[in-house]
Amino acid sequence: MSDNLIARTPSAYSYPLLIKNLLKAPVVDDPQQEIVYRDQARFSYAEFRQRVARLANALVEIGIKPGDTVAVMDWDSHRYLECFFAVPMIGAVLHTINIRLSPEQILYTIDHAEDDCILINE
Repeated sequence: MSDNLIARTPSAYSYPLLIKNLLKAPVVDDPQQEIVYRDQARFSYAEFRQRVARLANALVEIGIKPGDTVAVMDWDSHRYLECFFAVPMIGAVLHTINIRLSPEQILYTIDHAEDDCILINE
């Protein structure tokens, strides 16, 4: 019995579609292409990859390990995007918290998810 029930098409990727693999193509194909976040930040894909790696390393250094839940409280920003890559890349679970909720709802969400770490940006 075959492991694949559906035949692979010629256009299919040859690697698993993991979050870390989504960042490979732009870094390899056009590393100097800029990512622009409003008028607040500009950096290339290569720099973005370095920022994600630094965040992932910092999370590991504070004790976050695969399977831990990391909550993120931030507006949609370049830092938020970095969390979307860094947290899953170390095997942790990304828990995004809607900061528009009431304080009581936020507390309930955090308690329910049993977050191991909360990243907050002001």
